Amino acid sequence: MTESLNITVDRREGLAVIYTEGYINNQGGEEIAKAAYKLLDEGYKTLLLNLAGTKIVNSIGISILIEIIEKMIEIDGKLGFCCLTPTIEKTFHIMGLAQYAPIYPDEATAVAQMRS
Repeated sequence: MTESLNITVDRREGLAVIYTEGYINNQGGEEIAKAAYKLLDEGYKTLLLNLAGTKIVNSIGISILIEIIEKMIEIDGKLGFCCLTPTIEKTFHIMGLAQYAPIYPDEATAVAQMRS
């Protein structure tokens, strides 16, 4: 599967949302990491990954997401996920990502919870 990942970022007061569109593999994971680390450099410590446009995440993509989670823990930041497919949500629970980065059903809920 060679589908590329497109990323857009919405910077808000105190929180940034990273929107993904496509397959999160090694290249897609690296694109997310690059966007996340750039946001951290800009001073954002609360990041939300909206995966509404992503239907598939492979193991390398998950490992890169785990690296981002580790970085967020290191800086005492917050990372959350929203709008996951049932398969991706189940995978994130099995792989332990949900233990360190909450999964929200939709963006509005995520933003409200992460800002509190």
